This record gives sequence, C-alpha cells and structure tokens, in this order.
Amino acid sequence: MFPTLEHSEIQRVRRFGEVRRYATGEALARVGVVGLGLTIVLAGRVDITQHDQSGRRQLIVTHGPGAFMGELAQLAGRPALVDAFAVEAVEALVIPPDRLRALLIAEAELGERIMRALILRRVGLIETGAGGPVIIGRSQSGDVLRLEGFLRRNGHPHQQLDSETDPEAKALIDRFHVDPSQLPIVLCPGGQLLRNPTEIELARCIGLVGPIDASRVYDVVTVGAGPAGLATAVYAASEGLSVLVLDCRAFGGQAGASARIENYLGFPTGITGMALMARAYNQAQKFGAEMAIPAEVKSLAVRDGGFVLKLSETEQVRSRAVVLASGAEYRRLDVENLDAFEMSSVHYWASPLEGKLCSGQEVALVGAGNSAGQAAVYLASQAAKVWMIVRGPELSANMSRYLVDRIAGLPNVEVVTQAKVTALEGRDGVLEAIRWRRASGEETRRPIGHLFLLIGAAPNTKWLAGSGVATDAKGFVLTGTDIGPDVPALQTARPGVFAIGDVRLNSTKRVAAAVGEGAQVVAALHGYLATASVSR
Repeated sequence: MFPTLEHSEIQRVRRFGEVRRYATGEALARVGVVGLGLTIVLAGRVDITQHDQSGRRQLIVTHGPGAFMGELAQLAGRPALVDAFAVEAVEALVIPPDRLRALLIAEAELGERIMRALILRRVGLIETGAGGPVIIGRSQSGDVLRLEGFLRRNGHPHQQLDSETDPEAKALIDRFHVDPSQLPIVLCPGGQLLRNPTEIELARCIGLVGPIDASRVYDVVTVGAGPAGLATAVYAASEGLSVLVLDCRAFGGQAGASARIENYLGFPTGITGMALMARAYNQAQKFGAEMAIPAEVKSLAVRDGGFVLKLSETEQVRSRAVVLASGAEYRRLDVENLDAFEMSSVHYWASPLEGKLCSGQEVALVGAGNSAGQAAVYLASQAAKVWMIVRGPELSANMSRYLVDRIAGLPNVEVVTQAKVTALEGRDGVLEAIRWRRASGEETRRPIGHLFLLIGAAPNTKWLAGSGVATDAKGFVLTGTDIGPDVPALQTARPGVFAIGDVRLNSTKRVAAAVGEGAQVVAALHGYLATASVSR
C-alpha cells in the first residue's frame, strides 16, 4: 500500500511530471478539492490524514522521500478523499492524471506497483468511510439504503449515522435545524448539506461526475457500464480511440451486484461481481476511457454525420459512433403494494449491504436462474433461513448444475417449487410478512422482513424511440442478420450504432459472453470509423 520508489525509478518517471515546492504547513491536497495528480515526495515529509465521524483529524501515514501520495481519485482527476500537509519544506514531483495514465502504460512493471497501491488505498478508505459523505437517517430507511447502495456500487467511501440511536447524528440534526421529514441528510466532504438528495445530486456534490464538454466529439460513446460496456471501453481506449462511458446508476451492471461469480474463466475459486467489475472499471480508466456515472441518456439522434446523445435539457454528448450496452432493467413482481416496500424491504440484488440488513433473519427469494442461485448461496451464509420460491417444477431447468447441487446441500435453504408470491404485509415501508400459494392451492404465510427478487430483466431500450434503431416486440435490439443478410454482426439498423450484451436480441446472458462482445465490437468500430472518414 505504501511502497517507496528507488532513485533510479524516480528518474525514469520525471518526464511525466513537474517539480513543485511546498512550505511547512502548506496543503498538498484537501478533501473535496480536485488535486493536481499523483505526487512523489523528493525531499521533506508529508502527513496524510483523514477525518473520523466527529470531524477529528487522524493520521494515516507520513510520506518521506521516495513515497508517493494519491489513490484512485488521482487517476480520474476527481476530488481528494484525504488531506495532505507538509510537515517541513517539501519538494515533490507532481504527475497530472493524463500523464499518470501514460506512465502506467509506458512503465509497465513500475506502473503495476503504483496501480496496486492506488487500489489498496481506496479499499482502505472504503473500509473506514474516510473522505466520503456522511449519510444521516434511519438505518432501515429506503432512502438511506438507496444512497448507501449507490455509493457502494460506485466504489466510493462513505459513513452512515443512525438518526435514532447515534448521539452525534442527533446533534447534527439539531445544529442544522433539520425536520424529520427531510431525512436523510448528507454532509458532503466540502461542507455542503443535502436534504434527501437524488443520486445525481449526490454525485455532483462529491465530484463523482462533472459537466460534460458538449463541443468535444468522441470516437465512441458506450451507453452502459456493465461487463459489455466496460470491455468495449478497455479495448477501444487501449487501441487509441477516445471513449466516453455513460451509465445511469453505477458501473458493473447486474454482474456488479452478484455475490459471487464462479463460472468466469480464470477465477477457479470465484470472485464477487463488484470486485471483477471494479477491476474492469479501473482498467478502462488506466487506458484513458472517460466515465460519466451517473448520467442517464434520454435520446439518440443523428447530426452532422455523427450522433448526439441527450442527457438532460442542458447537457448532451457528441460522438462518431455509439455502442449500446444498456443491459436490462430488473423485472418487478406482479403483486399489490410492492412499491411500498421497495428499497427498504424488497431488494433486486444481494450484496453485503443487504446481507447485513437480514443477518439472522428469515428471508424469501423469488427466482430460479443463476443470479438467484448465487444470491441464495450468499444469503444462506447471512440469514437464519432462506425460502426460495420457484414458479417452475425444479431448479435445474434454468440454473447451472453446480449451483443446484450447492443449494441442495445448504440446510437453511428451503426450495418451494410451483409457487408464487400472492401478498405482502407490513406498514410504513417495513415488510412484516409474505404469503405465497402453491399450484395445489395451499397457501403459506411467513413472518419475513426481506424479499429478494431475481426474476430476470427487460431490455432498457425505451429511450431509443425515434432513433432508427430497430427492436423486437419485447424491446431487444436487432443486430446483424436479424435485420438483413448483409448487415455486419453487432451493427443495428442504424449504421454507426452497435449493440452488445443483454440488450441485444439472441445474446448469451453470461458475463463472459458480454465481455467477448465488448471486445468483438471494437473491430467493427474501427471498420465503421475508417469508412466514415473516407466517405467525408
């Protein structure tokens, strides 16, 4: 996490930065302020500190000559998550984000050491919550869970104080004269106070996403940051194309919410979806791909031989080509008053956050695919009992054999086949009981406070209306021979627009397949961009 560079290594990277000097007590970095980049200490000492929940400053490490400051925020040019002050006069080599990315590629072995340290430092900050926003509200509140889930899925540190039990949270509520109806509130690192913000409001406050340059024309814009979209970003950016990745929620897509992926090539012991997707996300940034998350695309139109993607009334993106990797939206259960319990008691993925909420309790899970199987295995390690409610006669129809066998060996998982949920009971957004009915007519009621729905997804393509991109009756995008015999693979009915991953008709719904299509589409992009340039 804190390596020291040799004199010869520093000499090799001098060409990537410039030397700056700081007086004793001067700040080299401040929480919430965009820093200058990776900083290598040449002479002097620098204290790196973080703030605890009470705002007290705590020392993380003191850097001396040969050490370097920074974590993943410096790779993307985002606000710092720690403070840095010169203990004595300091001379340092400052490498800005774009030159840092060049260093990581040009100096492979040294770049690997630096990249590993940046990642480990971010992991450490996530574990302590240092440098991130503080969410204050009821721990079981749907909006608290919504904001916590958003930050966790985007790999951003944060802290949460329960407004009902934490004395410091109560003191802050009194200090800012916050009405209970305005909870949760969020204290951003820069000192701003937000009252029950949207994800985009929170993202802008903490510098997770900034304004987009409407005058710039990218080679390719990828809509969706799941496995397919991130693979496109990695391969396209590594081959010199300018890439912007857009996603309305977080990187990773549905794969990022998977508790454990065990059938992905190269990971014999499995890997969490979040860990796999975070690696891809960092890898794409290493090669220079830009990220705008969260940013929701409202429409797609052709203009001046290229494309314009409208994000809001005032914001848009221009591109020479577009890759649709927008995946799918979670299917909802057709049961009365479902929306009253969503975000607080009804969940569409099973992550450590949800696992903590249902620890030691009975939970119900609806679904029979691989995602449902992975969730059931994970929840069995957290919950007292998992009721797995399956519409069909058996699990093996849609689930991999290894998951079926593993579930069969779990004593606290009970599979209920040929059944469906008929009613949800509770009040004030808190689920208290669930009813389900078997095909025989037998009805069961259980006192259950958390329901997990993993029943597939529908394509996220409503925003493509009027774009010239053809879809089937269910909304999946048509590509290649599904359109016509001479249409190239992965190309849609609109030349220059390609579709990959779950959003594409007849795609294989596997992480590996999505990554493969993300790599494959880059060749098609090169061909299209070369033809488009010649035609001009």
